[in-house]
Amino acid sequence: MELLPSAHVDTFCREHLPPFDQWPELTFELPELRYPDRLNCATALLDDVIAEHGADRPCLHAPGVDTWSYADLLAAANRVAHALVDDLGVVPGNRVLLRGPNNPWITACWFGVLKAGAVAVTTMPLLRSGELETIHEIARLDLALVDARFVDGTEGLSGQGVRIVEFGGDDGLNALLADKPATFDDVATSSDDVALLAFTSGTTGRPKATMHFHRDVLAICDTFSRHVLRPSSDDVFTGTPPYAFTFGLGGVLLFPLHAGASTVLVEKATPVELAAIIDEFGVTTCFTAPTAYKAMLAAGATLPSLKAAVSAGEHLPAATWQAFLDATGVRIIDGIGATEMLHIFIGSAGDDIVPGSTGRAVPGYHATVLDKFGAEVPPGEPGRLAVKGPTGCRYLDDPRQRDYVVGGWNITGDTFTRDEKGYFYYRARSDDMIISSGYNIAAPEVEEALLKHPEVAECAVIGVPDEARGALVKAFVVLTDTSPGSAEKAQQLQDFAKEQIAPYKYPRVVEFLEALPRTATGKLQRYRLRQDA
Repeated sequence: MELLPSAHVDTFCREHLPPFDQWPELTFELPELRYPDRLNCATALLDDVIAEHGADRPCLHAPGVDTWSYADLLAAANRVAHALVDDLGVVPGNRVLLRGPNNPWITACWFGVLKAGAVAVTTMPLLRSGELETIHEIARLDLALVDARFVDGTEGLSGQGVRIVEFGGDDGLNALLADKPATFDDVATSSDDVALLAFTSGTTGRPKATMHFHRDVLAICDTFSRHVLRPSSDDVFTGTPPYAFTFGLGGVLLFPLHAGASTVLVEKATPVELAAIIDEFGVTTCFTAPTAYKAMLAAGATLPSLKAAVSAGEHLPAATWQAFLDATGVRIIDGIGATEMLHIFIGSAGDDIVPGSTGRAVPGYHATVLDKFGAEVPPGEPGRLAVKGPTGCRYLDDPRQRDYVVGGWNITGDTFTRDEKGYFYYRARSDDMIISSGYNIAAPEVEEALLKHPEVAECAVIGVPDEARGALVKAFVVLTDTSPGSAEKAQQLQDFAKEQIAPYKYPRVVEFLEALPRTATGKLQRYRLRQDA
């Protein structure tokens, strides 16, 4: 399919890119990062991989589901692309929301959207109606493809003119696919056309949409995956992060397909269940949070098939790293990435790992530590982590672009030190983001949810250390009647929060106060709450 005339191409994303002088400096030093002007990452990850490795290879496994070959995924994705273009009126540049857990059908939808030249906006299936409406307000969605089991909560989108089409059942999208051909001429997108919008939450609680190009999707495969992870076509991947988290999108989908390998898609699994899946499918490469690795060890897992384990989302303690090595013989690859960067940009593997360190800059990226004035600090001195490479932050029409990109560097919001050998050591988050079991939770978003309760006069939310989860969300609440509160009232507020925001964000600890600590000018003193906690 040729690119449609410009009058039939939706240019919303391109028109809402930040001004070029606010972009980070992009570097393409590795030869594999020099992509052609015309590039569709879906073509590269499916059609081109099949041409190299064959169509009959296993591609997608899932518990209780027949394995899909590469040919099966390609045919399903092509049929989805036909339905989007022929029946649903999708044109290049349209934003298509995807809602559902990791499974073969949402994978086919993801590829179908990109083959049609549209922009994938993948979301957590647990997001509530109000959260989805905020995403629509930012991204101006044109269509939503929703797993038939997760239609509840999308009513607000439908009321705002977004067409909701179910997939995974007998009706909706799957009915449209019945008579579609298994071939499709992928839209010849430009390498710098937007392929996906990845949403992240900042300290204000309002989501930010980061725009990533088709070349960016391949760049994370040609940097971290190619040079640090180094998978082969015989590997079997799995992981718990959903596609909505770019850590999961890369580790569970992009990296295995880029290598011609297969992946086990997990809709939901406890660490014990994840260990059983690893054993059942002979998984060689796993992506999950440090707390999950620790829990698998506590359950006695030995994971004999595992060759590589990747950890991100929160700090990996040296004790957990060593315990996992002792039990399994596998050195966990720690890493730090960001939604703004799409995936991991600091991390080391094998003998290059220094326990307790996050690692060195991934080939293709440059990283350093800066002071508050933007000057590089000497080794051993803490400062702001700064990074640049082939990917970088481009927020969709958001003034916070100026905060994240400074002097050409992406400023991640983390405090690090580095040593003389270029190894980076995590010290703390620089903002009010709470990282619990690998999930990023913005404290102000939880506060906003609690403040909707008629009996909450004011509240403040912080993260408190927790051995199992890394951090717990704790809410300090002042009630309207200034009563001391009770365990029953705390449970009521927790249940109320779960109705307003995704359940994983709710405060697991609620403490009632007569008043919040404030300065003479009324500014909340969060540091005092953290000290007391």
